[in-house]
Amino acid sequence: MSFLKIDQVRKRFGSVETIKGVSFEAAKGEFVVFVGPSGCGKSTLLRMISGLEETSDGHILIDGEDLTHADPAERHVAMVFQSYALFPHMTVYDNIAFGMQINKVPKAEIEARVNEAARILQIEPLLQRRPKQLSGGQRQRVAIGRAIVRKPKLFLFDEPLSNLDAELRTQMRVEIAKLHREIGATMIYVTHDQVEAMTLADRIVVLRNGEVEQVGSPTELYDNPANLFVAGFIGNPRMTFLPGVVEAVSERGVEIASPAFAARQLVPGALASRVSVGAPVTLGVRPEALRIDADAPALMAKVEITENLGGSVLVHARTSDGRPLILSTPDRSAAREGALLPLSFGQEPHLFDAEGVRLSRV
Repeated sequence: MSFLKIDQVRKRFGSVETIKGVSFEAAKGEFVVFVGPSGCGKSTLLRMISGLEETSDGHILIDGEDLTHADPAERHVAMVFQSYALFPHMTVYDNIAFGMQINKVPKAEIEARVNEAARILQIEPLLQRRPKQLSGGQRQRVAIGRAIVRKPKLFLFDEPLSNLDAELRTQMRVEIAKLHREIGATMIYVTHDQVEAMTLADRIVVLRNGEVEQVGSPTELYDNPANLFVAGFIGNPRMTFLPGVVEAVSERGVEIASPAFAARQLVPGALASRVSVGAPVTLGVRPEALRIDADAPALMAKVEITENLGGSVLVHARTSDGRPLILSTPDRSAAREGALLPLSFGQEPHLFDAEGVRLSRV
């Protein structure tokens, strides 16, 4: 049985519907990430789960109990916000203990819970400090500690790392992953950063305009995106898209012609039932799937700029018909600005139909 069940939930603000019939289920102990561009509804959906936002239609069940219209305090959830929201005049210990003190939890139990949370988050030496004496990462750990001591059934994170610099974000991603492994709680995490989604999630829910585009593991979404939107959103650097037309269909696959190609390209797979000759398609190619290949090039691309990442180089180029293209290569000397590169496909490209839906290969 699912631990969290979201069943056809909708949210309306007046005549404007921002969440449009979303359904999703999460298992106990699962780490699920809601990801999507700004305005897609991911934070609104999280607030509906927490009870901070009223649900217009549908049902939200936590641990088998329908809590759609229950007060936040009755849902047994703990939420960690983008803002740390710590009391500046209180010590770290008192910030973490405050909710339990208000609820008159016995002092010995408060001390035990705070010390356990501090151990898990490695902030034991900080318990007597005040927030102004802490770094941004340390403050976020305190905010997470305040959630841990409540012993909730469900943890909700609303872009908790957005206020941190790049190095601290990376560090805190690791800490949150360790936290999930140690306490084994069900966690729902909202972010617009697909790198956070890929590195943290057991499963990712990709949202756009208040609707679910695809649900799957990070590997599933990266290797088998359902449509052009997911393919372009998941992956950094992003996938290159090249327009084409179906020239021939056979048992071997589909032959595609494109203004970018030097010759027809065969995309293998049993696709005859999905496409017909003359149909417009889009080919999607990951940066690491392209190879510099002077012997049998599929297309030519002119280098515009390169980014040296140390272990590899990102090459930003344009095809012969002016389409932007990104190549990742370990060869630092192969690509120089202004050079014309012969490229082939080291991996089979993804193929999308005229509506942007990925054509699955049997």
